[in-house]
Amino acid sequence: MRCLVTGGSASGKSEYAENFAVELSRGGPLYYIATMEPYGEEADRRISRHRRLREAKGFQTIECYRDIHQALAFTPDPARSTGSAADAEDGSVAPTVLLECLSNLLANEMYAGSALKEEPEALAQRIFRQIQELDQRCRHLVIVTNEIFSDGHRYPPETEAYIQSLGLLNTMLGAWTDQVCEVVCSIPVLLKTAAAAATCGKGEERCQF
Repeated sequence: MRCLVTGGSASGKSEYAENFAVELSRGGPLYYIATMEPYGEEADRRISRHRRLREAKGFQTIECYRDIHQALAFTPDPARSTGSAADAEDGSVAPTVLLECLSNLLANEMYAGSALKEEPEALAQRIFRQIQELDQRCRHLVIVTNEIFSDGHRYPPETEAYIQSLGLLNTMLGAWTDQVCEVVCSIPVLLKTAAAAATCGKGEERCQF
């Protein structure tokens, strides 16, 4: 399963995504891909605390700030033997992966090296392709993003480009994933379910979520 989890700041989306990933894993391999690049001692302390809390839930944390398709490069890959993210012949199981979060990953990519020269759509498409490549190594993939589009303010061009790129990326992932959930005040609101996703794109049918 692929699931996109969105919500505003401090909405409870991270806790929901963690618990959902644990449930999906059913005791199998469980990875947390952390995209927040630490800056300063306070950030280091927060990251260490969160890592300890995740360990209690069974997560192995992988730090990956850019090139997300390479995040699982050094982990066992049962999917390679079958061509899909499923159990391998030797009994090993592809992992459940929680990617958190998309907004940090996009910022890291946008403000690294020559990425600022990319158009918002091109940057979003590149990251989307990398996430699709990552998904090939996953049994389940849960992605956390952010709702940052409702404040009504105008920002400098670089920030506007970032907001546009994140919106495009969210749209592509929303169409691609099996389930989309918005967390509001710690309450999960399903915007798209796996059952509804199965009917999309068939003939002239239209899907409404």
